[in-house]
Amino acid sequence: MDALERFTAEEIERARRYAAAIPPADLDPRIGALVTELIGRVADKWTMMILEVLTEHGELRFTRLSELVEGVSQKMLTQTLRHMERDGLVVRTVHPVIPPKVEYRLTGVGLSLGSAFCGVWVWAAENLDQVEQARQAFDGKAAAGFPNGTSSPKPLA
Repeated sequence: MDALERFTAEEIERARRYAAAIPPADLDPRIGALVTELIGRVADKWTMMILEVLTEHGELRFTRLSELVEGVSQKMLTQTLRHMERDGLVVRTVHPVIPPKVEYRLTGVGLSLGSAFCGVWVWAAENLDQVEQARQAFDGKAAAGFPNGTSSPKPLA
């Protein structure tokens, strides 16, 4: 399956709109702080993986979520879900049964964050060849040695 096929045409269009938007010069400093915080959170691989799994599967029990998020420990899954719940990205539902049944699902905000990061997938699909060529050229220079006789570029003064 093509990586972009997991997104709807509407999500891809929304991601392109996000990418094309220019923030106002008088941007509220709280927005900048939120962006910095969310990038730090979403850059965490567990948050991204949980977003992806919940987008793909919908509402899931904790145990099923831990099975689908490969490699995550119970402690890390719990911490990440708590952060996501605090940020309004997921809703935690506790069903009053014995044993307790706890399920998680993305909120509208969580789904829209996934759409925003769809832009990264669009960018990657559109720029894959150029990035691979740049890496090959760089690695070729590194293998041949840089002009200063080392395997790293000359430090900038």
